[in-house]
Amino acid sequence: MTERNLWRPTRRRLTDTLLAALAPVAACSLALGGLTTWTGAGRAGSPARITVSNGRVLLPYGDSTDTAALFDIANVGGADDRLVNVTSTATRGRITLSGHRMLGGRAAYKADVTSATVPAGGELSMSPRGVDVTLQAEADWRAGDLVPFTLHFERSAPVETIAVVSHPSDSDP
Repeated sequence: MTERNLWRPTRRRLTDTLLAALAPVAACSLALGGLTTWTGAGRAGSPARITVSNGRVLLPYGDSTDTAALFDIANVGGADDRLVNVTSTATRGRITLSGHRMLGGRAAYKADVTSATVPAGGELSMSPRGVDVTLQAEADWRAGDLVPFTLHFERSAPVETIAVVSHPSDSDP
């Protein structure tokens, strides 16, 4: 072969090759750094971890037996979960999840909801003006009584908890 037919790397060819290889290497390095940070923070692949606290059942007004149960539900896990059902052995009536929307002034309306999201690393704090559990109060309930509930989630195991019967004036506004 003659010397003219031999391929020779030039500075430009080497620079172009290096730049072409650098883009995927930089993208992979950035992705690996992000995944390492996410894993180090304990979030990678961690399921929802649900805790329930501050359970309370409001005594109904007047002659009505309709009332609300309120809970603070925290999720310290890395995945969202959804509250899908609430049951209790202490009441015979229907128990539903409800959402309340203010219409302006002091008017509001209630609608049944199928679930309530408990975000990863966050909480769902039920209130009379947001999401709550609607149920029929038993006639013999008095302030200070304890009512057992089981909260059922889409992904997490059911959580058994106790709610304290209280006057509506004792609830958060």
